[in-house]
Amino acid sequence: MKQEPEHVKIGFLGEDIACRFLQGKGYFVSERNYRKKQGEIDIIAKKGSNIHFFEVKTVSCEIREDNVNHETNEGYRPEDNMHSFKLKRLSNTISIFLLERNLEDINWTFNVVTVLLDRKNKKAKVSLLEDLTL
Repeated sequence: MKQEPEHVKIGFLGEDIACRFLQGKGYFVSERNYRKKQGEIDIIAKKGSNIHFFEVKTVSCEIREDNVNHETNEGYRPEDNMHSFKLKRLSNTISIFLLERNLEDINWTFNVVTVLLDRKNKKAKVSLLEDLTL
């Protein structure tokens, strides 16, 4: 059996952490890893009458007790990986999701969950960037 690359394992762990975080904030996670040819939506959740689409960005880093984080192992913040090409793919994938389910008229938002993951010390720091424009 082929073993997943380390960055894939970190991504899945980040999504698990993000789901627990969102559930703690009152979101009901209805779907994960919605995939189409155009792209993937990491988490789809409901809160009230709205649908919320979440992109999860996870990076490894050391989380210190003074709440100051050392530079990530990859050398950037998680949200730095949200480039225009990725946003366009997400926009197209969200449109397909809404059309497939006949939800074109429902209120929805796009959000990013960032996860700083310190696997050595078994800690994570999660942030939510809400209601972003695609």
